[in-house]
Order: sequence, then structure tokens, then C-alpha cells
Amino acid sequence: MELPALDERPGHLIRRCHQIAVALFLDRCAAFALTPPQYAVLRAVAAEPEVDQVTLGGRAALDRSSTARLCAVLEGRGLLARAPDPRDRRALRLSLTAAGAALLEAAEPAVGAVQEALLAPLAPADRAAFLDALRTLAAAHNGQSRAPLRAR
Repeated sequence: MELPALDERPGHLIRRCHQIAVALFLDRCAAFALTPPQYAVLRAVAAEPEVDQVTLGGRAALDRSSTARLCAVLEGRGLLARAPDPRDRRALRLSLTAAGAALLEAAEPAVGAVQEALLAPLAPADRAAFLDALRTLAAAHNGQSRAPLRAR
């Protein structure tokens, strides 16, 4: 039995694209000492101030232990503040610190450059279709993820 070439397997190509996306992000955002998941947490908190940590994980498609670890690291760096919810002391509410908001604002041009670099090989007319296809795949398979996206 002849096996298909790896470059004919969508899973392999998606994994390769993920490797490339992470490498570009780490290279272009090195000055900010941010990883893609840390950036996702900061962006999610900026979009929904005072979000609880469990909800944040769903918004950023992160599992609970990764969310807790990322929030602890960002809090340790002074970028994120965690405080007990006054209505439920078990829940933690998150907010960006001034330093976190400033870092996010400063990093945004570099993050945008990463997105442009990722799409640069595609013709401008193909970029929207590519993003639509990615969104379709992610939405269709969201339930199979170990950390599904949970939107509002």
C-alpha cells in the first residue's frame, strides 16, 4: 500500500503552519517576551475586563490548568491583576494592569506584522477565503478540541 505524501495531509500541513506561526511570533515579538498564548490571554482580558479566569480560558480556547499557569506568569510580570470575585470567592476576576495595557499596545504592531507575514505568500484576493476556511474548520471541529473555544 502506497501512503500519501505528508504534504497531501491537511493535519500535517496545519501542524507545519502552526510551527511557522509560532516561530514568526516569537521572532517578531521577542522584545515583548510574549508567547502566543500569553498574548491571547492579554487580548481576551482587554476585550472583556473583569472576566473570570474560567470564562477567560474559554474565550482564548485554553484548558483550565494552562489558563491558571498563564495568568500566574502574567500576574508575576505585573501585566495582569487577579482578584477574588466578591460574589464568589472561589472565582478570580482578571484585569490588565497599566503595564499590561501598555505592553499590549506596544506589541500590537509586531503582532500585526506576524499576521501579515503569515498571509504574505497568498494573493490578496485569496487571504479572506483562506481565513474563512480556517474559521470553518475550527468551528466544525471545536467540540473535538481539548480546549474548545467558548464564545459569549
